[in-house]
Amino acid sequence: MSVSSETIPSDRLDAVPGPDFMIYIRHGQTDWNAEGRMQGQKDIPLNAIGEGQASDNGRRLAAFLKDQGIALSSLDFVSSPLGRTRKTMDLVRAELGLDNAGYRLESEIRELTFGDWEGHTLEELAEDFPEKVAQRREKKWEFVPPKGESYEMLAARIRPWLTAISKPTVVVAHGGVFRIVRGLLEGLETRAIPKLDVPQDKVFLWRNGVGSWI
Repeated sequence: MSVSSETIPSDRLDAVPGPDFMIYIRHGQTDWNAEGRMQGQKDIPLNAIGEGQASDNGRRLAAFLKDQGIALSSLDFVSSPLGRTRKTMDLVRAELGLDNAGYRLESEIRELTFGDWEGHTLEELAEDFPEKVAQRREKKWEFVPPKGESYEMLAARIRPWLTAISKPTVVVAHGGVFRIVRGLLEGLETRAIPKLDVPQDKVFLWRNGVGSWI
C-alpha cells in the first residue's frame, strides 16, 4: 500500500519568501548567558561584556552600511521589548549616530519562554528532572518545558511576523528567535535549527536570499 507524501510529516521547514535585506543582531551577553542559565523571557540586563558587544556591533554595522552606501533613512529598526534587547538597540543606534527613540518594539519577537525552567542551568535541572532533560535532548524541536514553549511553537509565532517585513530592516532580538528566523529563511531541518550557533559579537546579514556574518 502506497502512502501519499502529503501524509508524511516533513522534518524541514517550508522556507518563507522573506525580506530582500535584513540585519539581525542578537542582544549582548548577560550574566545568565555567562552562567549557562535558561533565560527565556526573564528580563535580565546586559553585563559589561554585553554592552561592549552591542557597541562593537553598532560600529561593525556602521562600517558596513557606509561601505555599501546604504542610507540609514532607508532602514526600519525593530526590537524585542525585553530590556536586554532594547539596551542593545540603544547602543547600536548610538554608534550609528541615531537617538534611542526611533525604533519599534515587536512583542512577536520576544524570546522563547522556558517557563518554570527559567533561571536554572541544564545541569541543575538534570538532577531533579533527568527524564525531562533527556526528552529535551532527544527531541529539542518539539519539547515543551513546564509552562514554556517549544521551538515548534516559536516558529508558529515568528512566521507571520517574518513574512510581513516589507522594507530593509535592522532587528535586535534573541538567540532562539534567530534560530527560527534563519530556519524559516533557509528552509532548514527542524532537528538542526535548535543547534544553530548565534554569536553575540557578530551581525547577521540576509540579502537577496543569502545569509552571511559581518
